[in-house]
Amino acid sequence: MISLLAPWGHDRFRRLCISVLKLSACWVGVASAELCTTLEGNAIQGGILLGHTLPSATVSFADVTVPVLPDGAFLLGLGRDMPRSNELTITTDETCVQQVAVAAREYRLQEITGVPQQTVTPSEEHLERIRAERAKVRTAKAQRLALDDGFRAVRDGFAWPVTGRISGVYGSQRIYNGTPGTPHYGVDVARPTGTPVTAPAAGRVTLAEPDLFYSGGTVILDHGYGLSSSFLHLSEVLVSVGDQLAPGDLIGAIGATGRATGPHLDWRMSWFNQRIDPQLLVPPMPD
Repeated sequence: MISLLAPWGHDRFRRLCISVLKLSACWVGVASAELCTTLEGNAIQGGILLGHTLPSATVSFADVTVPVLPDGAFLLGLGRDMPRSNELTITTDETCVQQVAVAAREYRLQEITGVPQQTVTPSEEHLERIRAERAKVRTAKAQRLALDDGFRAVRDGFAWPVTGRISGVYGSQRIYNGTPGTPHYGVDVARPTGTPVTAPAAGRVTLAEPDLFYSGGTVILDHGYGLSSSFLHLSEVLVSVGDQLAPGDLIGAIGATGRATGPHLDWRMSWFNQRIDPQLLVPPMPD
């Protein structure tokens, strides 16, 4: 059994625990004879866990065959509606099954009535465009880059791509005329149009589109092994597909493109098909 306390760092993990207490959970796996591995991180919907096994192991979680780094490290992403108990399977010479407990969150719900139906339901012409654009996004996210930038960032911490007033939070959902809309999967930061947006961690650009129907100027930055960041509503896209970015490199500028009511950055994160809460990976927003 190998503990990750050394590479993660006690001080760093203690800060993560403090930040998550407001969301009602912080959990550290404790090694025992009954566990396949020690897990560290935020065992809460929207969180990320870090584990370790043999480099040759096969790891399965949430219907994903989980990539394992050459040193045996791996990530697990916990989506917005992740069940309270989930199976982690690790196969080496034998198969070990471990239950991963996940704390539930309460999300903000907002009822909105009297909205024109054409605003809620796009036209057939728009739907065709939306389907084509979603295919582009799926293709970008389907790339499986063998970069360990995401692991380093999860251990050492992401940086805010822009600082400012938080105007929208992960998991919230609007109900239009009694019909639930798609949950909000990112964190919104309101700043004036043209404010620079920078890379929160290293990665490679897999999507750079100036004008998608819903998200406007959009960039996807792949951090490796299934972990990626998306930056929406940009007024300028200043990178190209294939660009390798270091932390702090310029991505674009804040805008109100696509379906946006004002200038802001919508920063989203994914681990394969699980949507992750970026706020759980960054320090508190500076005043």
